[in-house]
Amino acid sequence: MTELFTLPNLFTLLMLIALQAVLGFDNLLYISLESRRVEPSKQRSLRQLGIGLAIIFRLVLLFVVMKAIDSLTAPFFAIHLKNIFQGEFNFHATITLLGGGFIMYTAFKEIFHLLSVEDLENENEGAKKKSFAGALFLIVAMNLVFSFDSLLSAIALTKVFWVMATAIVIGGLLMIWAADHVARFLEQNRVYEILGLFILLIVGVLLLSEGAHLADMEIFGFEITAMSKSTFYFVIFIMVGISVIQSQYRNKLLASREV
Repeated sequence: MTELFTLPNLFTLLMLIALQAVLGFDNLLYISLESRRVEPSKQRSLRQLGIGLAIIFRLVLLFVVMKAIDSLTAPFFAIHLKNIFQGEFNFHATITLLGGGFIMYTAFKEIFHLLSVEDLENENEGAKKKSFAGALFLIVAMNLVFSFDSLLSAIALTKVFWVMATAIVIGGLLMIWAADHVARFLEQNRVYEILGLFILLIVGVLLLSEGAHLADMEIFGFEITAMSKSTFYFVIFIMVGISVIQSQYRNKLLASREV
């Protein structure tokens, strides 16, 4: 524990906390959307408990990954259909593919739901709510999927367990603090809800491409490469910029029509 307070380890700790904060945005978005499925009185406690449990499971996962990183990256089954489909799947690739697929399914389902609902302002009144335990399970599970890459990145930066564990705890506490603010913003600015769902959709594409790359997947002879993080953040930046400009332009049009 004392090795945490050396200058190199403190610098690494700051880098890891920043990494947790950057990679935690899409996680917070999913948590905010998922928490809305339960009763309003339980949403805040769901977010806090979900992130709290995720912190504990992240620490356990960190310990397991450090002890068994070779076995987690070793393929445990392969598919070889010449010139059609092939891939060698390890634990990391499989979890990333499943997580990406589930996130894309969630995003598509919510987008189609918004298009089909006639009264968006009162869509939650009388609607059947998801159970607290079911939503909690999904939040914790998806939190672990989102955290897998950050754990591997942390291990690449340092081998000191306490440095990584401290970064996970601090990052988790920051997420607990930010979760209510993100949820409140989406509740008060419903116009940005569709933007959040499309960002979640892009996150799913990112995870699918990364999982396919980890599995050395080829479809009809074409190798699938992972979407780079710089491309991902550039796309998000453009989407947010377009949404903000479009919102401002719409407000300007409405104001001019009222005049």
